[in-house]
Amino acid sequence: MLPTHSGSFRLFRFAGIQVYLHWWWFVFAVVEVTLRSRAYASFVWNVAEYLALFVIVLLHEFGHSLACRQTGGKADEIVLWPLGGIAFVRPPPRPAAELWSIAAGPLVNVLLVPVIWGLMWARANLGWGIDFPDYRRFLTAIFWINSGLLIFNLLPVYPLDGGQIVRSLLWFAVGRARSLQIATVLGAVGIVALAGGLLWLQPERWLMTLLMAGFLGQQCLAGFRHAQAILALERIPRHADFACPTCHQSPPGGPLWLCPACGGRFDPYSTVGVCPHCATARAGIPCVHCGADHSLAQWGFGRRSRPGDPPVIDV
Repeated sequence: MLPTHSGSFRLFRFAGIQVYLHWWWFVFAVVEVTLRSRAYASFVWNVAEYLALFVIVLLHEFGHSLACRQTGGKADEIVLWPLGGIAFVRPPPRPAAELWSIAAGPLVNVLLVPVIWGLMWARANLGWGIDFPDYRRFLTAIFWINSGLLIFNLLPVYPLDGGQIVRSLLWFAVGRARSLQIATVLGAVGIVALAGGLLWLQPERWLMTLLMAGFLGQQCLAGFRHAQAILALERIPRHADFACPTCHQSPPGGPLWLCPACGGRFDPYSTVGVCPHCATARAGIPCVHCGADHSLAQWGFGRRSRPGDPPVIDV
């Protein structure tokens, strides 16, 4: 449901998380620095301000990724886009796990507020950087940048963090698929209202507003389609004798898995992982619910006593 890192290049790797930077980031950097060229006496502080934005967004996304790992989920990629960052996180399909993975991002911004405020206090009371007038403007700017990102991300508009937090809370009451449906419908309404408000308040930034609304709308639509796919999946009969070791969900029956060799669809739980089209045996089977890939033994398959015997399932 999230964009891929197509058009991005590898930046660095930290704590097992690969960070990518999209090439459009440089285009938006030039635009933003140019728009604020008169904010400082020295152009160097314009560059420093945008780099500070880069660091704040990066820390926010690492908050998502590290929190997801705490829940037992998978998080190994971050893409920095012109309109922010995207942490590719896959927490276990539980509302509490998703809630913590999402809430940890804005929490980083909350923790940065006293840090930036402390630097402002040190300049005013201890004289740190007092010889650089632009330093005061810089600290004020990044304080409002961080605060603005925090407020913006907490808006209850899917796919922003606030909208995803609403979705996680709804999950407790109405389930995974319905909560996503409701959140995306509310998100579509919120995107229209948000774009309209920004165009009214800052008409000169119409291009940035339309780009943001288009990006958010695309992700909102992808979320709605994903909710429909989950609902369709929930209606399929289950293999009750199997359960994913990660999320403990029973897999659906039917030809939903692609053979990596011939591309044919089949049900690996009915054929002991062997493709009926080309006889290729799968080493593992991915869970359609959480995406975790487990071996046949981990799924609960035993060994056949003789060729042609039905599979023995360890329960």
